[in-house]
Amino acid sequence: MKEITAMELEQKLTAGEKVNIIDVREDVEVAMGKIPGAKHIPLGQIPERLDELDKDEHYYMVCRSGGRSGNACEYLTQNGYNVTNMVGGMLDWEGEME
Repeated sequence: MKEITAMELEQKLTAGEKVNIIDVREDVEVAMGKIPGAKHIPLGQIPERLDELDKDEHYYMVCRSGGRSGNACEYLTQNGYNVTNMVGGMLDWEGEME
C-alpha cells in the first residue's frame, strides 16, 4: 500500500498541486474539521459510492489515525483504483481545516 505523511500531503496542497482527498471518517468527526477540498465518503459507504470515483484519478485517503483509510485503500486497490493512505490521519494533520 502506498503511503504519505500528513506533512507531505500538506506540502502538496501548499504547492498548489491538484490532489483528490477522500475523508472516510464519520459525519460527527468531519464536523470537527476536514482538509480543505476533501470529499467526505464515510468508510461504510465506499462500496455503494464507487461511481463517484474515477479510476483514472489518484486519491489520498484520510481518516482519524490512518486505520480506516488503510482499509479503504485495500478495498479500492482491489477494485482497480489508484490510492495512497495518509498515515497518522487527522491526528497528525497540522495544516488548515474547513
